[in-house]
Amino acid sequence: MSTDTPIACSLSATELRGRVAEMRTLGEEALIAASDDGVVRFRDGTEIRERLEAIVAEEARCCPFLDLNVRDHAGELVLTMRAPEEAEAMVAELVSAFSGRIEGA
Repeated sequence: MSTDTPIACSLSATELRGRVAEMRTLGEEALIAASDDGVVRFRDGTEIRERLEAIVAEEARCCPFLDLNVRDHAGELVLTMRAPEEAEAMVAELVSAFSGRIEGA
């Protein structure tokens, strides 16, 4: 995946901590599985979907170089995250945030 969009997140340190905390909380409440290749599966539900879609929309604004997709699959919500090669570490960080492996707040 290549892009002409700059590889940079526009969040401040405070905003980033808040975002990571949102991801971690959602993961604690609804995470089924997460893989290092950028696929994260959640329990389906209206509130979970709304929260996940809000996070995805916010990430798309601050990190427009990411390709984020939420879809339904077999009764689950599946978030697929892709990035240009030079930003693949960002996908791993997002997976870690949802998985609770990094602290945000």
